[in-house]
Amino acid sequence: MSTYVQVVQTGSFSAAARVLRLGQPAVSKTIAQLEQHLQVRLLMRSTQGLTPTEAGLRFYEHAQVVLQEVEEAELAARGAGANLSGRLRVSAATTFARLHVIPALPRFLEAHPELEIDVVLDDRPIDLIGEGIDVSLRMGRLADTGLVARRLARTRRLVIASPAYLARAGRPKTPADLAAHQTLVFSQQDSTWEFQRAGRSVSVSVRGRARFSAAEGIRTAVLADMGLTIASEWMFTPELADGRVQAVLSDWSLPDIDLWAVFPSGRMATAKARAFAEFVEVAVNQAGDSG
Repeated sequence: MSTYVQVVQTGSFSAAARVLRLGQPAVSKTIAQLEQHLQVRLLMRSTQGLTPTEAGLRFYEHAQVVLQEVEEAELAARGAGANLSGRLRVSAATTFARLHVIPALPRFLEAHPELEIDVVLDDRPIDLIGEGIDVSLRMGRLADTGLVARRLARTRRLVIASPAYLARAGRPKTPADLAAHQTLVFSQQDSTWEFQRAGRSVSVSVRGRARFSAAEGIRTAVLADMGLTIASEWMFTPELADGRVQAVLSDWSLPDIDLWAVFPSGRMATAKARAFAEFVEVAVNQAGDSG
């Protein structure tokens, strides 16, 4: 049943096999045996991949509920202190995960020794269903209003540069001064920066010579004294603490940035996914309070 659900969610035997860590022939054989047992065709092949038949769709919808209820029943039977088990697939932006999630993972795995975790690192939003993701950590505004999401934390955005760059180019005193600076732009974000102070709003459009598709590129460029950027405190936490980068225009504020736990739509979040989201929420907020 779980194999069939994975095939429907990923759209192919090969994708389901990757998620389940099985060979494709084993997945195909399992589905064939299931169809033989039920004496009904569940899947149809097309140029778009595998699509469930009407009977297959009904089976899929009920199977999702059954698998969720089985997991919840097992946890209830073991008691409130039961360890989670099985495999959890998480996706997160590379830099945020490297700085704030992966260092905390040993505590989570120690608390649940029967649990395995796959961490998919990608700065771009990925297809949660197609990749078999249980929970995704995303930052900023969620473009898809149909997502099932829970806000975990919030932090400030800052204008950040290295001391060496500021010594060479000067410190901007107003948002308008940014036009004379080398700005490092994250290509996945709007290049118009909105500043506020004492009820006054100022918009600044920047056209940096260097654009980056991943936050790790922005970090490296700032630390290489290439220019200044706007980033969350999460992105430069260690460097802000030890002085390797500095925040400028601190008397102006920028919109805060939110961290979200995003769950696949169309089904309940698993107990493993909820537990992980709660763990990240506590870890990130405790780190922010201590900072």
